[in-house]
Amino acid sequence: MAAAKSIFVALFTCAALAACAKVAAEGDQSCSTRSYGDQPYVVCTVDMTRHDIRLFYADADDGPYLDFRRLADALAETEETLLFAMNGGMYHEDRSPVGLYIDGDGQRARLNTNDGPGNFHMLPNGVFGMDGDSAFVMETAVFAETFEDADPDYATQSGPMLVINGDIHPSINPDGTSKKRRNGVGVDLDGRTVHFVISDSPVTFHQFASVFRDELDAPNALFLDGVVSRVYAVELDRDEQGLDMGPMVGVVQ
Repeated sequence: MAAAKSIFVALFTCAALAACAKVAAEGDQSCSTRSYGDQPYVVCTVDMTRHDIRLFYADADDGPYLDFRRLADALAETEETLLFAMNGGMYHEDRSPVGLYIDGDGQRARLNTNDGPGNFHMLPNGVFGMDGDSAFVMETAVFAETFEDADPDYATQSGPMLVINGDIHPSINPDGTSKKRRNGVGVDLDGRTVHFVISDSPVTFHQFASVFRDELDAPNALFLDGVVSRVYAVELDRDEQGLDMGPMVGVVQ
């Protein structure tokens, strides 16, 4: 397991997509900067049966981590290393999750099925979660039925869904002009390959959704955040600063 996780660190140093692809073929994982539709993105593809993906929001005393550095420092106290992280879902002004949120300390927020404004309520929205060695992205209504009697190990609710069973969300306009930095997550059909994507320049919703559908072939993908989105990557020498965050998703060694 340690050897497999060391591959993840090495992948951050890949200088070209071809080199990353070669290592990914050997270790079922890659992390790189690549262009799609003339727009730059950071794309990390993780085999969760070989690597440790977690959701983070607050410490044992319920104090929100707020930024990557505080999270990294907290993990270091238990001799763990944060390798990669990004925004893990939308949050209120007090940084608490807007929708369902489950992490290693259990359920911290309930499933949100209310109507409302903004991207979160652009239905259908959805849930990204992990249960054992499998991951999923599914519509909120489907999640409610699937996990009616039991919770997954980790889950974060956000919106809108970007890709639903191979199709881009019906309300995402291909001619839309609103461009913002965005981050999201998609899961392959195998249920173990997770794609984390963040745009390195402002993009439209349709441009962003198309990365998951057309470039990564992820049948289901979920928008996690926008505008405030940022990324932490040790070997890319990135610890992007900004406003305090709520939930985060990260890969830990």
